Amino acid sequence: MTSNYRNMRVLVLFDLPSVEKEEKRIYAKFRKELIKDGFTMMQFSIYMRFCRNVQDSNKHIEKIRNLSPKDGHIRILSITEHQYEEMIVVIGEMTETEKLVKSDYLVVIE
Repeated sequence: MTSNYRNMRVLVLFDLPSVEKEEKRIYAKFRKELIKDGFTMMQFSIYMRFCRNVQDSNKHIEKIRNLSPKDGHIRILSITEHQYEEMIVVIGEMTETEKLVKSDYLVVIE
């Protein structure tokens, strides 16, 4: 993305092998690094992070590229806050983080 959008979300969707002991260790490390970088779990194997703009989004995408394991599947989707707010929840509810973070303010949960 090269546009100068403000307030974006980066979604990381992943499916990593987790049968063998070493695979489980790699999976746990990847997940912990996502959380350390400010991502929160939206659904199992789907993590989301608020970003101020496309440059901030790109910085976090590069971090994910660098920590990604060699096996499995990882997808990254950057969308504007407006697009994110248009998401339709069919079953279940928005997470507490999704309810707290709106396009006009940012709440940091530690």
